[in-house]
Amino acid sequence: MNLKELQEKYDLTGKTVVITGGSGILGSEIACALVGVGASVAVIDRNTKLQEDVMHRIETSVGKFMMVYGDVLERESLEQAAGVIRKEFGNIYALINAAGGNQAGATTGPDRSFFDLDTDALRKVFDLNLLGTIIACQVFGRHMADAGEGIILNISSMSAFKPLTRVPGYSAAKAAVSNFTQWLAVHFAEEYNTKIRVNALAPGFFLTEQNRFLLTSQEDGSLTERGESIIAHTPVRRFGNPEDLLGAVLWLISPLSDFVTGSVVPVDGGFAAFGGV
Repeated sequence: MNLKELQEKYDLTGKTVVITGGSGILGSEIACALVGVGASVAVIDRNTKLQEDVMHRIETSVGKFMMVYGDVLERESLEQAAGVIRKEFGNIYALINAAGGNQAGATTGPDRSFFDLDTDALRKVFDLNLLGTIIACQVFGRHMADAGEGIILNISSMSAFKPLTRVPGYSAAKAAVSNFTQWLAVHFAEEYNTKIRVNALAPGFFLTEQNRFLLTSQEDGSLTERGESIIAHTPVRRFGNPEDLLGAVLWLISPLSDFVTGSVVPVDGGFAAFGGV
């Protein structure tokens, strides 16, 4: 493969990519990158406004971008969003399921034991991470099945590989996302078309608005005890930056990964490989 052919593989000009939960830190970084390589990116979220610094970085002179309201737990709203996106951008090439998160009531700590975890909070964590992924795959996967091709990229977590202390619901939900990714990859290949691929990323520890003050001090930005433990168990000795996901994202939604499906790819700075000694 020569350089021109290689560059063409990463050229997503005219390809429609849908990102659920795309107004978050990781989702918005992915959106910026995909617009920059020519894709027509549609971000679906209940919050239809990206932060100003993100909007300034979206290269609409290269690709296209739109925000669409949608709730991953309301199938009808996703179907309506799909109609808007297809009317504006055409057939959907890829779906990235970035919607997810944890709940304080589903997290153990000094003031909340495992026995006292809130059932509603646990249910919300499971619904958002697992059911939200499944529903989005149903809605947008149907269009891919009809077209005979498509790419789905789910967002799992390092906590699916190694359940993390304090977040039993989130860890279990993300483990289920990894399992569902493998199931769906086989299902699409066997029942519909081998040109429909399903993979997942398993990010390590990235600083986001949800975990920032679990890992760093709100007063001076220094590492908390939990943050220090994470860095000590991460061979590259730092947290991930949002742009650290981009290489894996571009690879998994490009033709260069045509022989990859049913995989859960760690992007974790070596956390999963480290044995602690």
